[in-house]
Amino acid sequence: MRARVHAAAVWLAMLAAGATPAATPPSVPDSGPLPRIVVGFANGPHTAPAAAGATGSRYVGQGYLASQTARLQARRVASTYALRPVASWPIQALSMHCVVFEITNGRPVAEVLAALAHDARVVLAQPLQEFHTLTDAQPAGVSYNDPLYSLQTNLVTLGIARAHERTQGEGVRVALIDTGVDRAHPDLAGRVLDSHSYVSGRPQGPAWLRHGTAMAGVIAAVANNHLGIVGIAPRARLEVFEACWQVAADRDGAACNTFTLAQALAGALASGAPIINLSLAGPEDPLLAALVQAGLKRGITFVGASAGEQAPFPASIAGVIAASASEHPLPAGALAAPAEHVLTLRPGGQYDFESGSSVAAAELTGVLALLLSAAPARPAGTSLEELLRASLGPAGTTQQLTVNVNTALARLDELQRESRLAARGQH
Repeated sequence: MRARVHAAAVWLAMLAAGATPAATPPSVPDSGPLPRIVVGFANGPHTAPAAAGATGSRYVGQGYLASQTARLQARRVASTYALRPVASWPIQALSMHCVVFEITNGRPVAEVLAALAHDARVVLAQPLQEFHTLTDAQPAGVSYNDPLYSLQTNLVTLGIARAHERTQGEGVRVALIDTGVDRAHPDLAGRVLDSHSYVSGRPQGPAWLRHGTAMAGVIAAVANNHLGIVGIAPRARLEVFEACWQVAADRDGAACNTFTLAQALAGALASGAPIINLSLAGPEDPLLAALVQAGLKRGITFVGASAGEQAPFPASIAGVIAASASEHPLPAGALAAPAEHVLTLRPGGQYDFESGSSVAAAELTGVLALLLSAAPARPAGTSLEELLRASLGPAGTTQQLTVNVNTALARLDELQRESRLAARGQH
């Protein structure tokens, strides 16, 4: 018995140290409905064949093989304990022949192993166990095949991969008021529901749709399509309202005016989209402010790019979520998102990096789409902006913090639990 225990200890120590057996074990199928165990039998060292007419165990052919005696013992043990062999392999370094057995008569694994521990034919008996690697590079349950995903460091900061285990923006429509969008970009396939233009006389062609295409990519680029990047809310749908025109073909800068923006805002309000993205900024404008305030009263969430006091619209309107780059000083009341060198889409099936508070606004818009998709009906009095601010950390902190969608989702869950408990207490 002591020899059997010693051999088992040596074998397990070698496996723990990463030692490779002399013979590679065959692949063992995944565990089926019957429990499986590993049983080892003595398998004497390789010796030269005995002289003609001699008796005893012998090996045939090249390499370390299972002896006749070991195989016979395995068959007898299988018969004694109602075991069915699944796979087997000899281990030269331990002078052992191992067999994976299934227990076919319904006896508990512990009971069978206890009996085998007292069987003189057996050197080792243990469960067939399962092991796992301990890599943390990718959160559990999430895998992207988009080749440029590793360059999207902003998604790591925002906690997007983990959030995608729960929500990807399914069922949420986002109104994007911007330049036009290159709907033919392969990484936007199926993401743009409709497009409306309030701009006339602009040059035609995808080269004049840079800014809108870039913002659309940040929000909703298709995930796991073996192309490009991953959008923050890759299953959200976009409705584009073209109110801005690109200043030059090779530049992202675009311009809008009261007339085009008023038409686009009216169209976005009529569309019923619950989130409106305004990755732009400009002077105070009573007409545009009135349209935004009308939307806020309907429960629509607006996200605007923050540009400070010199360009207060739309970020300074009470109720609008102001977005700013986390890499720069944060304007009062604004929420931060990483907005330097963020990889996104270019017209014509291309990709490039973008920077600026326009990008931050698109990122927060995508995060809001995730939150809205996770809980279309929030507890009474709970705003999406409140959830974002709850993700920033303790009140009064001086550290520049970005929003984190997972913290916001956790706060949402907490509020929903409180709401359910309160409802039960009223009955």
